[in-house]
Amino acid sequence: MLILSATSILNGQMLINRKKIVFLTGTRADYGKLKSLISITQKSDFYEVHLFVTGMHMNSLYGATIDEIRKSGFDNIYPFINHDSIENMDRTLAKTIDGFSHFIAEIKPDLIVVHGDRVEAMAGAIVGSLNNILVAHIEGGEVSGTIDGLVRHAVSKMSHIHLVSNEDARTRLIQLGELSSSIFVLGSPDLDLMSSERLPSIDDVKKYYDIEFNDFSIAMFHPVTTEYKNIQKNAEHFVDALLESDTNYIVIYPNNDLGSYEILNEYKRLEGNKRVKIFPSLRFEYFLALLKNADYIVGNSSAGVREAPYYDVPTVDIGSRQSNRAFGLSIFHTHDDYNSIIKGISSAKVFEPNNTNPKSDFGQGNSDKIFLELLRGDKIWSIECQKQFQDINYE
Repeated sequence: MLILSATSILNGQMLINRKKIVFLTGTRADYGKLKSLISITQKSDFYEVHLFVTGMHMNSLYGATIDEIRKSGFDNIYPFINHDSIENMDRTLAKTIDGFSHFIAEIKPDLIVVHGDRVEAMAGAIVGSLNNILVAHIEGGEVSGTIDGLVRHAVSKMSHIHLVSNEDARTRLIQLGELSSSIFVLGSPDLDLMSSERLPSIDDVKKYYDIEFNDFSIAMFHPVTTEYKNIQKNAEHFVDALLESDTNYIVIYPNNDLGSYEILNEYKRLEGNKRVKIFPSLRFEYFLALLKNADYIVGNSSAGVREAPYYDVPTVDIGSRQSNRAFGLSIFHTHDDYNSIIKGISSAKVFEPNNTNPKSDFGQGNSDKIFLELLRGDKIWSIECQKQFQDINYE
């Protein structure tokens, strides 16, 4: 059934009551996942699309990436600052809930779309569920380390519609008591951009960011909030390994979680080094072009276990942050200590791609089209805001 939401006819023309959809984004990472979905819905005559932009996007320390969202040409962008000078995820959650609550009271959306495992996504799910507004959660059912895993599952429990990347994630949500009729396999939306011929050329990217390296690797190291007492030491080992490894590096700032200041303080030792270029943030498509052409990626970013294998780029995955998320010949898991990181980098340097990347695990790069088809049908719009827990039948 195709939902047109037509309500009346005026002067012989059918008027369409466009459904309002709000996308909430708080980081460069979730924006990369949402971008193709925002684009395809804004191009449709059937939807009125709004963007609630907060978190890292609004922080000049991390590149004020709301500017990149504006450059994308999207309409109805609402900026909201949810941070202060103190790193407290609970305060950030509370401020985002307050700001988003006032926003949706004015917009009155039919659907709220959130992604992943950040507190901004949790805020969106809480506000939506408490106001009887349908919430769609993208990439629930994933396994992620530290506090992120708890947040992701909590967002799933507060959401009504689940747009998962694969069957494994679907199974986990059923284990959490979610109705199978509310779960739809979407794939990973960033593949829409990764497999696109519209990615900028590596030469254009290097020119844009003034990168003179012929060969380079990418370094991204985020705080593990549940291991805060070790962050200073772990960041020190990470930087020591970068300095020792005799490699050109493109270093990207960490997420703005508890412990980011300790990491940034260690990055000061990289300043002025001719082998290192440091960036607060990169445009998502530009980052993908760099990743595709990198020798390897080192750190603990999800990009190392999700995007990098797609391009057969080896990953040195450090510590517990991505525990149990992905395995493969191109991923070298290490501990947080210097010697282990150096050993992982040595393995990555001699890795030979075998073109056996796990593309099929995360869709075929058409998540935006699947998403639009779901919106145009009646399945998701018939899902009730009153959730039911589904017990598993073990017989």
